[in-house]
Amino acid sequence: MAIDWDKAVLEPLEAVFGEGKEPDKRPMFYPAVGARYPIDGVFDAAYRDVDLADPLVGATSAQPVLGVRLSIFEVPPAQDDQVYIPSVDKRFLVMDVRPDSHGWAKLMLSEM
Repeated sequence: MAIDWDKAVLEPLEAVFGEGKEPDKRPMFYPAVGARYPIDGVFDAAYRDVDLADPLVGATSAQPVLGVRLSIFEVPPAQDDQVYIPSVDKRFLVMDVRPDSHGWAKLMLSEM
């Protein structure tokens, strides 16, 4: 039996940790092409990523990230899309989209 990761794991995770528990506080997605629409996601203002370009010297950087279920998008998110996060009252540019193999992606963001 195959696991439905979206229904069994990702949707409940988003329900507990996600932004926008109130309808007027949901993040707004602005695709580079097309109309804006509300989405849900898990926002982290200072996600830390470890870069092991040199195995002897690890480097970390912090940047805002929005974790999202890919199933909620009309068209998959892409670089240069934008996201407004009401909880911090900021609009961000999507710098990179990092999907995993279970239907989740990290939108690596940059402040505008």
